[in-house]
Amino acid sequence: MTAPSPLDLALYQPDIAQNVGTSLRACACLGVPAHIIHPCGFAFSSKALRRSGLDYLEHVALTEHDEWSAFAGWARAGGRRTVLLTAWGTVSHVDFAFAPGDILLLGRESAGVPASVHEAVDARLRIPLRPGMRSLNVAVAGAMVLGEALRQTSGFPSLEE
Repeated sequence: MTAPSPLDLALYQPDIAQNVGTSLRACACLGVPAHIIHPCGFAFSSKALRRSGLDYLEHVALTEHDEWSAFAGWARAGGRRTVLLTAWGTVSHVDFAFAPGDILLLGRESAGVPASVHEAVDARLRIPLRPGMRSLNVAVAGAMVLGEALRQTSGFPSLEE
């Protein structure tokens, strides 16, 4: 088995192409492999992602999974932890100890993930927000938590590269 990448980012059945493009652009810039767990709420194509992903999409290591069970099986086979970012998490992302090989999972913009996925993940994290605030944009939230995870695992690209 090959060593896992420091971190991966997975998007569960995303609804909004612009958010996917933004997340994939972040992955390309940071050297983080990305995963799309189908079905998507839009026709998944480079044309749909072009505006937000710009010309960065050709630089991201992208894997598509036909459904949740295919992704979950792939992650388990690799001994990977799946860490869900959710409004129902009880642990702050800054209090969690990330490890190389972790996969940060983002849910659908409209509905998050179903209970079966909540039960299947290894950890559920939340970004602390001010009282009365519901949630951040999924791409913004993903970037925030990915930044913390990369910091903890020394996974940021070198400034010398």
